[in-house]
Amino acid sequence: MKIDILTLFPEMFENVFSSSIIKRAVDEEKVEINIHNFREYSKDPHHKVDDTPYGGGSGMVLTCQPIFDCVESLKTKDSLTILLTPDGIPYKQEIAYNLATKKHIILICGHYEGFDERIRSICDMELSIGDYVLTGGELASMVITDSIVRLLPGVIEQASHQNDSFNNNLLDYPTYTKPRNFRGLEVPSVLLSGDHKKIEEYRKNESIKRTQERRPDLLEK
Repeated sequence: MKIDILTLFPEMFENVFSSSIIKRAVDEEKVEINIHNFREYSKDPHHKVDDTPYGGGSGMVLTCQPIFDCVESLKTKDSLTILLTPDGIPYKQEIAYNLATKKHIILICGHYEGFDERIRSICDMELSIGDYVLTGGELASMVITDSIVRLLPGVIEQASHQNDSFNNNLLDYPTYTKPRNFRGLEVPSVLLSGDHKKIEEYRKNESIKRTQERRPDLLEK
């Protein structure tokens, strides 16, 4: 898989993609991640990428030309171009699974007050990571990249993400490790029983219970 990210602040990505599981996936060539400063595509003499909005209003708006030219230089028949915006489709685990099957993803990070509406015309999808507003799409692109890369074959064990929260609209069951007793807090005895059928049943019931308590809206689906 190849992921290209369009941003005005490429330095924000240096530490995030150079550590942990993402770094390992890149080193093992399971994914290629490229960061593009679309300011470099500006034809303005001063490399401007924004301007005042028609009709008046506060803030600056990203212009079409640099983003159009950058996307067009990267796009192939296998590309899926995604705009990160607060009014996009809410990002969910099922979307992550779908994106993990793609060969090439282009993520566009907005910034400033917004972007020229015509930029939507070159995008195949618009995504939001939550009902709040960030200063730009950079953090959202990191979240989405991380959630996709961990699902790629060979990056982590398949069983690890099959039991993730939000699979089958359930939160994950509680997990424990040594010691059995920590400051009076005991590990549930069923997990020490060696009875795999009972353990599986316990985990399923705990997953449903946790979802009922914390995210009942998921069960309604």
